[in-house]
Amino acid sequence: MENFIVIITYLLIGMALKRIPAFPSETGNVLNLFVIYVSLPALVLLNIPELVFSKALLAPAFMPWGALLFSCAAVILISKLFKWDRSVTGCLLLMIPLGNTSFLGIPMVKAFFGDQGIAYAVLYDQLGSFPALVTYGSLILALYGTKGSKPTAKSVLKKVIAFPPFIALVLAFTFRPFSYPPILLNLLKVLSSTLVPVVMIAVGFQLILRLNRKITFQLGVGLFLKLILTPLAALLICKIGGLEGKAVQVSIFEAGMPPMVSAGALAILADLSPALTAALVGIGIIVSFATLPVLYQLL
Repeated sequence: MENFIVIITYLLIGMALKRIPAFPSETGNVLNLFVIYVSLPALVLLNIPELVFSKALLAPAFMPWGALLFSCAAVILISKLFKWDRSVTGCLLLMIPLGNTSFLGIPMVKAFFGDQGIAYAVLYDQLGSFPALVTYGSLILALYGTKGSKPTAKSVLKKVIAFPPFIALVLAFTFRPFSYPPILLNLLKVLSSTLVPVVMIAVGFQLILRLNRKITFQLGVGLFLKLILTPLAALLICKIGGLEGKAVQVSIFEAGMPPMVSAGALAILADLSPALTAALVGIGIIVSFATLPVLYQLL
């Protein structure tokens, strides 16, 4: 509950800053750029080297990627059905498969499953959501964040390779056998801690509560896919496959988290339907107050 309150406070701060003339209209994009070039790479460099691979990681390691494939296919199908433009499709492809499985997910797992579930939540985030953000996310941004230009294989590859979090991911795996110097470790911790407040303030600054009917419909479809359909599909597959246990339950629960704030920063910066993106992040958090307890009861 405290994390929900903190996030909503950040959103309110961003909305308040928007009303102050001293803050220019580009403030949201500047904050997002800080996240892309500083906060997110620091988080990658800090967390990736801590991964320890074992058989116990299979459920939280594979489920986020399965959920990603399911939601990605659903978004493509629905976008073609309603003939949504590339900006909306790119926004939903980035926002729906990627959940807020860390800042919201870990505390919520602790609240519902106790301390024993935290390890599985961390693994779900670190082996699924986080790597997906810097790999799958890079690809979606390269394909759809082109602002009208036709993407080529060369341009897509160039954008993926030049994406700061992806560069940080490569460096993190490269230097994984080594320990960071204490001063560098402390610096990465401080810089990575800025991610959530900066992103949520940026989202609040760009959040538009009065949405037109078209965006409201797109928002409803997106949140239905993210908060309801995807976790229910994961639950059904696990039931059919006879998969059970706390690791599986926590993984399904994490699959029902609202859209990732970091993905929202990337989508807005790439001009992928900014109003829809901000609404998916901000309103998604609020709606998850109701959907997560119901999902827990179904597990």
